[in-house]
Amino acid sequence: MTERVEQILSGYAGENPGVLSNLARMLNHGPLAGTGRLVILPVDQGMEHGPARSFGPNPAAYDPDYHFALAIEAGCNAYAAPLGFLEAGAAKHAGEVPLILKLNNNTSLYNDKDPVSVQTGSVRDALRLGCAAIGYTVYPGSTQSPRMYEQLRALTEQAKAAGLAVVVWSYPRGQQLSKDGETAIDVVAYAAQIVAQMGANVIKVKLPTASIEQDAARKVYEKEKIPIETLADRVHHVVQSSFAGKRIVIFSGGEKANDDTLLEQVRAIHKGGGFGSIIGRNSFQRPRAEALELLRSIMAVYAG
Repeated sequence: MTERVEQILSGYAGENPGVLSNLARMLNHGPLAGTGRLVILPVDQGMEHGPARSFGPNPAAYDPDYHFALAIEAGCNAYAAPLGFLEAGAAKHAGEVPLILKLNNNTSLYNDKDPVSVQTGSVRDALRLGCAAIGYTVYPGSTQSPRMYEQLRALTEQAKAAGLAVVVWSYPRGQQLSKDGETAIDVVAYAAQIVAQMGANVIKVKLPTASIEQDAARKVYEKEKIPIETLADRVHHVVQSSFAGKRIVIFSGGEKANDDTLLEQVRAIHKGGGFGSIIGRNSFQRPRAEALELLRSIMAVYAG
């Protein structure tokens, strides 16, 4: 156990040994083992966006085995997916990469401003599949958010009682938010704080922009001169908003972008004190050799 991993785990002193062991399991896996940084492969996009939009650019990715193999060969700290994909390969690849079972999903057939997320897996499924953690998405600002918060609270209690860590995707949405507001720095920091307060062990958010959505928040940012000009500044502020860095915060890779753009973002995450990246479409929509090269380049930045 490295000093850095011990330092991170000390922020979770209230958790039981099972949760701490599974957090350590992810932090101590792959090329980034011991660094305190994480690169996770998430493949819930087939459910969220549909198969053609997700896997059409790289037809090999229609096969669940492809994603297990990609995560394992790249050395990702964990692989996250819904029930079907994990069931299709968990036995074949048992013990080769820590798994995160995504317990709820939205589909693009619903209204995007107030997305409806339904539970598609259980804590019992996660234990059966040998997972290190459960995953869950909430949409702060959505009219559906109160129901999602209640469901997350119940699932968190079940997961932690079973020794599983809890990873929460916190993506602001809703009629009261503008499109720019969904990634505004004040809203993203707020979304991270909400799920930290709800018991998330690992928090996943989108990269924040310098936009400020809430007038009341704008006054504080201006009065206190909170630095938000650079992406590294904004990453730092989101991490700061997650219990002063005592919660692991990782950032979404978003829609497919070129390598230079992605690596520039990763450098900013590293500089701002972010704990890592969760890279889905930007890895599995590339040919395998290119995806492996990209993931290894990202890991090299975090290792450096």
